[in-house]
Amino acid sequence: MLRRFFVHGPVEVEQPCVITGSEARHILKVLRMKAGDRLAVADPRGAWFEAVIHSATRQEVTALVEKPISAPRLSAMPIFLCQALLKSGPMDYMIQKTSELGVKAIFPFFSERTVVRLEEGRLSNRVRHWNEVSRSAAKQSGRPVPARINSPLSMKEVTARWKAEDGLKVILWEGEERHDLKSLLRSSCPAEMFVGIIGPEGGFPREEIDMAGDAGFIPISLGDRILRAETAGVALAAIVQYEWGDLALREHWAQPEEG
Repeated sequence: MLRRFFVHGPVEVEQPCVITGSEARHILKVLRMKAGDRLAVADPRGAWFEAVIHSATRQEVTALVEKPISAPRLSAMPIFLCQALLKSGPMDYMIQKTSELGVKAIFPFFSERTVVRLEEGRLSNRVRHWNEVSRSAAKQSGRPVPARINSPLSMKEVTARWKAEDGLKVILWEGEERHDLKSLLRSSCPAEMFVGIIGPEGGFPREEIDMAGDAGFIPISLGDRILRAETAGVALAAIVQYEWGDLALREHWAQPEEG
């Protein structure tokens, strides 16, 4: 199997493409690939191509694109997760595993009980690192496009971002006693998309649950167990993909309800 790499710009057959950044460093310093070696490159849309390395410098690799190759289909169920900021290790874990599970994008945010406080100057570096974690997970799992990790928002901004959007929107809350995810998914037709909000280590205060409710989010429980914050997002993504998404053979994928 060809080694796979993501490029930021368009890719065209019989044209050169340039691989930069961490992907180029991995090719040159870790894999020690050289001119004449073959690889697969993907453009931002998820289209894959076979290419051959033509030249390399210390900062970039130029490959000649030869032909398109088949790529895994994107999940029919777009899943978006909004994760309250976690400490470095747990946040990386959550991003890695949910990217493997096919989540489309992750929106980190600051909750009232968020323990982590990043200085403004460090935010861009963290977002860059998170996207590298996502790309690595996408390559490992064979998904055509990595999950996009956005810059952190406030809780108010997160709920406002999704207020006008259709689809099923939920917020995980250990205090919920009426709705659970299993019954909610099985009593509904697959929605156009799924949005889930996951809290920090200390959970959500009631005021933030109400804020999410005003934006159309349904508070739900995952049962009696208290999951770690980084585990909850992974469990949520896996359950939704199992019920409505692509954790199955393609002929058994659920299809969103039309209209």
